[in-house]
Order: sequence, then C-alpha cells, then structure tokens
Amino acid sequence: MTFDSEDGPRGVAPAVALYSIIGFWFFYAVLISVRAVIVGFEAQGEMAARRAVVTLIGIIVTWVLYLAMRRFDEKPLVMRVIAAFSLAAPFALAMAVANYYIFNIYDPMSMFPDMDPQKYAAKDHALSDILDDALSRYFFLSAWAGLYLGLSYASEAHRTERRAARLERTAQQAELRSLRYQVNPHFLFNTLNSLSSLVMKDRRDEAEQMIMSLSNFYRTSLTGDPLDDVPLAEEVHLQKLYLDIEAVRFPERLTTRIDIPPALLNACVPGLILQPLVENAIKYGVSRTSSPVTIAISAREGDDGLLHIRVSDNGDKPPSDADRGSGIGLTNVRDRLTARFGDQGRIDYGPRADGGFAVDLTLPIIRRGC
Repeated sequence: MTFDSEDGPRGVAPAVALYSIIGFWFFYAVLISVRAVIVGFEAQGEMAARRAVVTLIGIIVTWVLYLAMRRFDEKPLVMRVIAAFSLAAPFALAMAVANYYIFNIYDPMSMFPDMDPQKYAAKDHALSDILDDALSRYFFLSAWAGLYLGLSYASEAHRTERRAARLERTAQQAELRSLRYQVNPHFLFNTLNSLSSLVMKDRRDEAEQMIMSLSNFYRTSLTGDPLDDVPLAEEVHLQKLYLDIEAVRFPERLTTRIDIPPALLNACVPGLILQPLVENAIKYGVSRTSSPVTIAISAREGDDGLLHIRVSDNGDKPPSDADRGSGIGLTNVRDRLTARFGDQGRIDYGPRADGGFAVDLTLPIIRRGC
C-alpha cells in the first residue's frame, strides 16, 4: 500500500480491514453456534471451544489474505477483482483443512464419546469433506473479498474527492491572485499617465507630491498576501492615498467624502476591491467635466445582515455602455467577489437618479481572519 501525506492511504486502512475481518468471523461464529443449538448437537461446550479456535484461525488466515490483496491496490480494477477471487481459493482450502483437523482428527472422542473409535477412524471420506467445506468457505472469503473491494473503491473515491477539492482551492487561489494582480498594473498605468501630464506642464512640486503618494500607496498595498482580506478601514485608507494622488491632478475639481460607521471599520474585504471603482469615478466622473465632483465612499449593514459598500460620484458624464465594456474594472471586481464569496458576493451599478454614477458591492460581514 502506498501513502500520500495529503490524501491519506491508498486502499483500505489496516484498522478498517481488521475490524471488517473480525466482524465477518464473529458473525460466522454466532451463526454456526445458533445452528448447533437448534440441531441439538451434543458436547456444546467442547464444540464452542473448538469453534473459537477455528474462528481465530479464520481471522488470521483472512488477515493474510488481506495482506496479499494489498499488493494489488495499485492495479486496475479488473485485475484486483480477479486477484481477490483467485486468492480466496487457496485460503479457503487452508481453512477447510484446519477445520477438518480441529473437529475430525484432534481428539474427536471428546465430542462424540458414544461413537465407536474404530468406526470413526475408518472413515475414508476426508478429501471430499475437506473439498466440500472448502467450497463453502470460498464463498465466505469471497464475500469478504467483495467487501474489501467495495471499501477500497470507497476509499479511493474519497481520496480523489479530497484531491479534487484541494486542486479546486488551489485554482481558486490562483484565480484570486491573478485578479488581484490585474489591479496594480492598471492603476500604475493611469497614475504614470497623470504624472507624465504634470511633468509636461512643468508642475514639479505637484509631480513630486504625486511620486511620494504613489510610493506610500504601493508600500501599503504590497505588504500583504494577495489572498488575504483586509479591514475596511485599511482599504479605505488606501483609497484616500490614491485620491490624494489624483487630487494633485484635479485640485479644484475633486472632493472626497468618506462615510463608514465605526462598527464596520473592522469588517474584512478583499484587498484593493475598491480600487477599480474609485479609478472609474476619477476617469468618468472627474476627468470628463470641468465642474467640481464629489467622490463618496460609504458603507452600511443591510437588513439582510450583509455588508453594503457604495462608491459614487456626482459627475455629469457617467460612463456609457461602451465605456463599461472596454475595461477590466467592474468585471474584475465581480469576478473577485464571486471567487471569494460565491452567491453572497454581488456588484450592482448604474446612473444615479440625481446625476452621476454609483457602484454597490454586497458581501458577507466577516470580522475575523483579516
């Protein structure tokens, strides 16, 4: 039998096999004992003692059969079936010989004191009796071999399920990492464009401030594992750093408003989950208008017990359908929520009734593990 440190043993574990063997032979001993009582055999005590010896021998023989069958655990199922029912034959014959010796050769007169010793010794059907008993025991051992194959198949199926679950978790983690890492290049590209614009306009002090803000942003955002959640307070702090960068570009047009209840500041959210939403608010709500725009980040606990986060702006030129289909922002957020929370993670977005655009995130409230 081979072992996998993560998937567990292949085939049937020794303890399970031993329990099944003991259970089979215990059932056999009880059944034969009841039959002996019903038939009314004499010397019940002597027969019970010898039956116990035969049962113990049977357990040992079946255990050896188990050890032999273990060698075929790595073989195809057809070969394992053939091996199981083939190996049962010699072990059944061995059991029949042992049984014949215990009941017919070893001191038979203690069980049948009234029988003529000469007549009993003259019995010449030993071979046929052994073969007849071997046939019965073959079906008994074949039944246990069938149970072993069933247990082995169930163990293999369980091991395969564990491996599939582990691979699924690995794939999900890879997907989350991929989606998370999409954010950084996208954000960096937009920020470098802004920095380039400042340099071209010879706004050196503002460019230097943007570089410092960019450095602080990446120092904070890259310290954690991409798979880890972060407290909402930390996520909002990162967005403030980003908005400070953009405030250098739009000092007269960009205003920020944060409305997070203190009770929700420690709620866990995927890292940088708000970044694409804030970027879109800058791209479509601020850069396309000459009027002042307020970008608001708010959160609340809904009646459904879930966390609702909104990123909105009051710009007069919200993104069109064509705009929403051209980038990775909203799609990235949707995929990350689905990968992390399944059906409990949702994104809704659209124009606001009083102007501007709003994106609403819905996710479970988790306050541990981040």
